[in-house]
Amino acid sequence: MQMISKNLSVLAGLLLATAGAKAQSVSKVNDFNAGPTGLGMYVYVPDGISTPAPVIVAVHHCQGSAEGYSYESGLLPYAGQRGFIAIFPNSKSGGGCFDVASTESLSHDGGGDSQTIANMVQYAIDNLGGDADRVFVTGSSSGAMMSNVLVGAYPDVFKAGSIYSGVPDGCFYIPGSTPTQDPPGWNNDCANGQVSKSAEEWGDMTRSYYPGYNGSWPRLQVWHGTIDTTLAYPNYAETMKQWSNVYGLSQTAENENTPEGGYTQTIYGEGDYLTAQLVGYSAANVGHTVPIHVEQDLDFFGI
Repeated sequence: MQMISKNLSVLAGLLLATAGAKAQSVSKVNDFNAGPTGLGMYVYVPDGISTPAPVIVAVHHCQGSAEGYSYESGLLPYAGQRGFIAIFPNSKSGGGCFDVASTESLSHDGGGDSQTIANMVQYAIDNLGGDADRVFVTGSSSGAMMSNVLVGAYPDVFKAGSIYSGVPDGCFYIPGSTPTQDPPGWNNDCANGQVSKSAEEWGDMTRSYYPGYNGSWPRLQVWHGTIDTTLAYPNYAETMKQWSNVYGLSQTAENENTPEGGYTQTIYGEGDYLTAQLVGYSAANVGHTVPIHVEQDLDFFGI
């Protein structure tokens, strides 16, 4: 009897765990049709959430999916605890990458994947109880590149971002690339870390993607591994040059072994690692991609 009781207890625990996993899963928004590209919109809206609620957009890597990244990101267990809505765009391309190579995607309301994702945010604000003043973005690899594009082209939509192993905004541009080609354009020079510009040149690129914008720019965390062979490590320094110029800030602090051994934290401007405008993390002997630090991201977003 004791063994039967123990087995029943284990079975009950497994059933509860399965139910919890099912409860924390994304749903496709079938009536999202704002386009202009054919990305799928998947969301997780916790039961009983207080609205208007913060919105986090989490963008997956190549060969990934919205559903897969919903678990990889680590966001789902925190959505109910901290009270936010999560949006997971799903790439339309065969390889699962997002377009960050076309003029359309790089530009504000230009008609590319970035505009489709911005439209997902508006859908969440209009229909799901999202808070327009608390919208954030994060992503890994191709998703990090898209996150960088989004904070550059839509600074009026996003308040902060956290990018894992990406490249500078606009670095992947390829003349003639289109937002509908499959697969999206791939810039080998940029991926290999062979594109270097001055801070002002990078900053001018970002500013050019939303001409006339004179509002505030989103805060940003940048993570990159020193032995990344997919989107090479020099892209980290180029990204930091770019955004320090956009913000008009210089480095004010550098802390080794932060937030863990082998990571070097660099802060630009006033504030600490949670409040500064720009914070970088160089991860020694880490490849592609840097592991997601979900609690730190949420703290940086103020959620």
